[in-house]
Amino acid sequence: MTRAYSIYDVFTDTKLAGNPLAVVFDGDGLADDTMQRIAAEMNLSETVFLSAPESPGHAARVRIFTPARELPFAGHPTVGAAIALAEREHGDGTLDLVSVLEENVGPVRCAVKLREGKAGFAEFDLPRKSAEIAMPLDRQGLADALGLSIREIGFENHVPSIWSAGVPFLMIPVHDLNAATKVDFDTGLWERTAPFCEGRLTSAYVYCRGGVNHQAKFHARMFSPDMGIAEDPATGAAVAALSGAIRHFDALPDGHHAIIVEQGAEMGRPSFIHLHIDVEAQDISGARIGGQAVRLASGTLNL
Repeated sequence: MTRAYSIYDVFTDTKLAGNPLAVVFDGDGLADDTMQRIAAEMNLSETVFLSAPESPGHAARVRIFTPARELPFAGHPTVGAAIALAEREHGDGTLDLVSVLEENVGPVRCAVKLREGKAGFAEFDLPRKSAEIAMPLDRQGLADALGLSIREIGFENHVPSIWSAGVPFLMIPVHDLNAATKVDFDTGLWERTAPFCEGRLTSAYVYCRGGVNHQAKFHARMFSPDMGIAEDPATGAAVAALSGAIRHFDALPDGHHAIIVEQGAEMGRPSFIHLHIDVEAQDISGARIGGQAVRLASGTLNL
């Protein structure tokens, strides 16, 4: 049986930039093991499989796999899948629509904008509010695993901490862009230092203020041996988790806060993730993540 698929570059409007995503259509009937093996074959940060939704009012059931395991939720697969579905069903003309994707974390509401001749844009509500997971952390060990001095860990009142909006990440603030750029991630040291959270080794999310692009308020890098990802060019689920850290450490005032997080610069795949945080009574009342995606290739799987 043949199954159609497309490759999208996500969190960018430029082909061969951003984070590549494989979108497999007509995923009904594929066994879990087969989906995992296809994801390993694709060898991208994530591969998504779309199938008929459980609720007739929703757009699709979405399964998300890294080369190593399935995820309950991820940002760039959500953005890419929403745009891929809209373009497949409605073409690439001008269109505004709202759809709901059924992910393992729960239903995810997405708003999609298509404009003829331009990369699609999708934005989704976070399925869960970011929450801190309190665990003891070895600051010197983390510095060693990143190839940095302990003096380069942290900035202002930002310190290492674990946050999750569906997938936990160990957030490691570093002093400045120079420190972030020179990170030399040591998988062995990380595996001996980082804690296990929800039964799995936590992923490293390194961030600092500012960025290569003047519009970026934060610059980030993500490393995840547990997911089979040496380094990720854009990680929406990590930005979802970061929303909690930003509100906490920056003591965001009530109101709306629009933030652009850049990632992937060190990999030659610049990505830009739009984060919107609404704060009410000194707590997050809502948060959204958005970005663009452009189709690079299409084909069929012969299984």
